[in-house]
Amino acid sequence: MKLLLKNCHIIDRDLDIFSDILIENGKIKSIGTISEPFDKIIDLNKKIVMPGFIDLHTHFRYPGQESKEDLHTGSLSALAGGYTTCNLMGNTKPVVDNNEIYNEILDKSKEIDLINIYQCMATTKDLKSIEMINFEKADTKIKFFSEDGRGITDSLLAYNIFTEIEKIKKGIMIHAEDHNLTQISTRYAEDLETIRDCYLSLKTGCKVHFCHVSTINSLEAIKFYKEKKAPITCEVTPHHLYMKDSDFKVNPSIRTQDDIDCIIDMIKNSIVDAIATDHAPHTKEDKDNGACGMIGLETAFNIVYKVLHENNGISLNKISELMSYNPAKILGENKGAIIPTYDADLVIIDLDKNIKVDKFNSKSSNSPFIGEEFTGSIEMTIVNGEVKFEKGVKNDNR
Repeated sequence: MKLLLKNCHIIDRDLDIFSDILIENGKIKSIGTISEPFDKIIDLNKKIVMPGFIDLHTHFRYPGQESKEDLHTGSLSALAGGYTTCNLMGNTKPVVDNNEIYNEILDKSKEIDLINIYQCMATTKDLKSIEMINFEKADTKIKFFSEDGRGITDSLLAYNIFTEIEKIKKGIMIHAEDHNLTQISTRYAEDLETIRDCYLSLKTGCKVHFCHVSTINSLEAIKFYKEKKAPITCEVTPHHLYMKDSDFKVNPSIRTQDDIDCIIDMIKNSIVDAIATDHAPHTKEDKDNGACGMIGLETAFNIVYKVLHENNGISLNKISELMSYNPAKILGENKGAIIPTYDADLVIIDLDKNIKVDKFNSKSSNSPFIGEEFTGSIEMTIVNGEVKFEKGVKNDNR
């Protein structure tokens, strides 16, 4: 199957050109003036074509919490936001702490066949931060382990986990939170564990990715240890970029304008590697009862575009680096750039259209952005060379 995308405005980390794209067998075959035959053509009329977004931190709630989300609705939500790949956290019921559950999720996602799914495995049994799993017996397909919504407060346990993960040359995704300090200050809790885990990464050689970094001091610690060549990367969320001094319940908490200014500065200086949503669906009842988290896949690009491009003049090339190229590099996959031989995972965006946030493809609607208007409409999402989403037409249940 050969698909020709005609009249594209191609933007990735390095490109900003008008050209055509030929896709064959799920891969980008060529870019430029296409002379060879094709099976199907889509004229994009100079709309922007970017590499599909890659979310390193999502919750699809399967198995066990399907009243909030499932693999199908989570994938639809991702597609509507331009995401072609999602990396799922393991705080499911039961917890993803063994190969059986891990492979059940991957097998089911392949049956659904909408987006590319990666799955984290827990670092301790049942996410209780007591007994480590047997890392050497973990499925070799695993990219990252994570204790997800819990920090590893016990330093000896953290050291042992880092050491074991380094032995098998995998990585760990860290929710930095010292729970002994959370009731005193969520800022102290994040900062102290970030500093410690940067240090442990440097000393053990374990690859560490810091999730949803939100404070000035945590970012400064990451910068310091990156300069010492510790194998660390980090992400920030759209909501920590956009919201300030809000009591909307997320973990880590919404911070201040000074923290936002620091995040933006660290983005400009390439200390921040990625944007990740921490898409966390909840029922209305759970949210009313104080559950932390918000959905984010369907609004992420719009918020990032507003804050980084419209308000701070950061290029779409840099946004593509944060939302596609770097996440692909962190996962070790040939995605995230519009280059021949790379996976044909693409998103088509119309920046001449505005959207109003009102309905979602997610099962949940726990978003603080309902009613807000933003620049840019996700018109189409292509995964492995196939059109999986077309606004108002295909896989759009809003």
